[in-house]
Amino acid sequence: MDTVVPPEGTILTERRGTLLLIGINRPAKRNGFTPRMYKELAEAYTLLDDDPDLRAGVLHAHGPHFTAGLDLPAMAPLMQRGEKAIPPGSVEPTDLGTPGYRRRGKPLVCAVQGITFTLGIELMLAADCVVAADDCRFSQLEVKRGIMATGGATLRMAERAGLGSALLYLLTGDEFGSAEALRLNFVQKVVPAGEQLAEAIRIAERIAAQAPLAVVATRLNALKAVEEGPLRAMGEFLAVQQRLSSSEDAAEGVRSFVEKRAARFTGR
Repeated sequence: MDTVVPPEGTILTERRGTLLLIGINRPAKRNGFTPRMYKELAEAYTLLDDDPDLRAGVLHAHGPHFTAGLDLPAMAPLMQRGEKAIPPGSVEPTDLGTPGYRRRGKPLVCAVQGITFTLGIELMLAADCVVAADDCRFSQLEVKRGIMATGGATLRMAERAGLGSALLYLLTGDEFGSAEALRLNFVQKVVPAGEQLAEAIRIAERIAAQAPLAVVATRLNALKAVEEGPLRAMGEFLAVQQRLSSSEDAAEGVRSFVEKRAARFTGR
């Protein structure tokens, strides 16, 4: 029996082994985000980071579309007051490092399909890997609504595609498809529509099979290189490698290599 979706939408979570599937669920409104949905999304990201049994997340959406972005009539009052829809201390879904909020540590794979506008692009760019269906329609159209993208698009689109290519879409709000998103490095894989979630889960399972401490450290070091520069990232190499090499998982990695078997990592 289908679950009734509340008018303001909801975020559904499902544990699948060591994965947390995080589903955007308001298909009747093209998954437009309300304050409730954004708060629940932050709660799901916080659960992913805080639960030691979870190793990776998969962000996806129910229905034919990923999200049309913010439900502006519902979100505008918060925006006008300069308030956020998520409680302080929770993991920020756009992963911007806003003071008072946490950044995500564990890896996240995102599956997108259909309409993926504004916040949808920003959420996928904040993920670590993105699988796009070949029917995606992307648009960062805030300029058409008299506002500015403040969820990371102005930062990450330019970083991935170069300033000119980013401004082409940021300043026009023009739509583009999955092939263009792949060319601009906004997504990492394009698959036939309907296969995006399965492929995202497959990638997340491969990530979750690796040593958890090493995965988190590798992810954070790569982000530091992008955000703060290679020299800052290199400055961590010796200390991080010393810590990791002293872990139980590092010992298990050596044993599994010698014994020619799959490693059984515990995150310790």
